[in-house]
Amino acid sequence: MTVSWGLIGASTIARQFMIGAIRAQKDGEIAAVMSSSPERAATYASENRIPAAVSTLDALLKSDIDAVYISTTNELHLEQALAAIEAGKHVLCEKPLALTSADARKMVAAARAAGVVLGTNHHLRNAGSHRAMREAIAAGRIGRLIAARVFHSVYLPENLQGWRITRPDAGGGVVLDITVHDADTLRFVLGDDPVEISAFTQSAGMAAGGLEDGAMCLWRFASGVIAQSHEGFTTKFAGTGFEVHGSEGSLIAKNVMTQKPVGSVLLRTAQGEEELSFDREDLYARSLREFHAAIRGDGQPSATEDGVWSLTSAEAALQSARSGNAVAIDPKLGSAA
Repeated sequence: MTVSWGLIGASTIARQFMIGAIRAQKDGEIAAVMSSSPERAATYASENRIPAAVSTLDALLKSDIDAVYISTTNELHLEQALAAIEAGKHVLCEKPLALTSADARKMVAAARAAGVVLGTNHHLRNAGSHRAMREAIAAGRIGRLIAARVFHSVYLPENLQGWRITRPDAGGGVVLDITVHDADTLRFVLGDDPVEISAFTQSAGMAAGGLEDGAMCLWRFASGVIAQSHEGFTTKFAGTGFEVHGSEGSLIAKNVMTQKPVGSVLLRTAQGEEELSFDREDLYARSLREFHAAIRGDGQPSATEDGVWSLTSAEAALQSARSGNAVAIDPKLGSAA
């Protein structure tokens, strides 16, 4: 069975990562790309060897495809995903799933009712580094978990700035762009759910229109673990990292909050230091492999309703930053919990 894909959005992320990941699957092919600009669609299709280019969602959904990958601006995700689901297409959507967790839950409900696969493209949980950390924690190698720290403040490249720093209506800002990733990665690695967050946001000179380009968050998890995270668009010289500290040891990962299968994970205990080995599979290729398996009825996408959790967490972070208070996180209720 070949899985034929339609791309909703002639995006940079699709060109850099997803097109190759789809084609890396033995059963994957790309049949068409949609952009609201016919010229952009045609140019993108030509440059990326995609057979068909269309400029309307209706035309894409009427073509002979099995699944869609959505990488348009955030405010378009809900309408496009619901239309694809109604047309019987499987949906892999970029994060955040929508602008609100209530809308994300609508997408999940629609996919369930239609019997199609819905996935959130949280690429970081597909990194071998994070899977190695998760496995070490599950094996008890650092004892009882106490705390974690995530360093995920980077410099947003000029070609990606655009709507992310100028358009509140499109869901711009660092929280909906990066905090959602950190929420998902913390949940995945710790095997625990966040229940409360306190956040500060800032505008350090890059973002406009009232949007934030930096955030620092304090998280409390159901088990009692506490965590901190730093997200940003403006730090040119910062490295990324992820630390988890337990009663019997610490995991110290460097250069792992990235789209590429790089970085290192150090296990430090009373016995000394050990660098953990992990696979270097392409993060997006793993995501597509698991998504294709889910279509065949074999398991689930690497991130499914996890996208509701991460969006609810981001909503709560923004609410906390505005109010100055800690905010409870409950994906069933949204940030008003």
